[in-house]
Order: sequence, then structure tokens, then C-alpha cells
Amino acid sequence: MGTILKGMSRVRWHELTHAYGSAVEVPSRLSRVAWGDARTSASALSDLGLWLGELAVFDATVEAVPFLWDLAVTDSVTSRSGVIELLQTILEHGNPPKIEVQQAAHRAVLDGRNMAEALARDEDAAVQGAARDLVTAIDTHICASCRPA
Repeated sequence: MGTILKGMSRVRWHELTHAYGSAVEVPSRLSRVAWGDARTSASALSDLGLWLGELAVFDATVEAVPFLWDLAVTDSVTSRSGVIELLQTILEHGNPPKIEVQQAAHRAVLDGRNMAEALARDEDAAVQGAARDLVTAIDTHICASCRPA
């Protein structure tokens, strides 16, 4: 299984939060996306979407983004296009009361632009399309929290 999700156990998930509370279950969902069959992976990705990005971004989002990038570039992951779409969702959502969390989550996505560009040339058409959309979102990202001072 190589180095996919390497370092995930070093994150103090129990101290982090997502949309519904403690982020303690985030690693298990990331693992299900990584190694699950299509149905398991899609279900886990749906949970992660609700927890990490669809409503707002959270401190757990910031920690999860590098692992999402890891999943997006791993050919054996069955829901790579969905992972890429989640990265775009994270980039599009904020957390106004916690602007520093919003900025960190967005920066974590923005920093993966080179990976998104490579994924836009992937053999999988769904991955290509999602990655192209993400590259466009990255290149046109202009939220107030991410503008240089």
C-alpha cells in the first residue's frame, strides 16, 4: 500500500473539529476512500464532504487537505474525481468567524495546483474534467482572506 496517507496517524484528530463536532472519525473515512471499493469509497467521501467542506471549512479541513491530494493522485483510489471535486468545494467555502482557518484551508488547496495540472492530463476522463475545473478555480480564486495584504 506504499506511502498513501503516510503521516495521518501523527495528526491529533481528536483535538480537531469538523462541521458536526470531533474529527476523530476523519482518518477512518480517508482510509475508506483510499482502500475501499467504489461504494465504500463514495460513501466515505460523502461523509468527508459534509464534514470538511460543504458547509464551511474547519481546522480538520486544513489537516485533511494534504491527504486528499494524496488520494487524488493515487491511481488505485476509485473515487479520485470525487476527491478532486471535494478539494474544489473546500476552496469555494469559508469560515468567516475563523478567517485564519479559511485561509489555511484555501492555501492547502492552492498549493496543490501543480498536482491538479498533472491530473488534468490523467487517462481517466472524469479525473481530467474535475482537475481542469479545479485548476480554473485555483487560477481564479479571489476570496478576501487569501488576498495578499
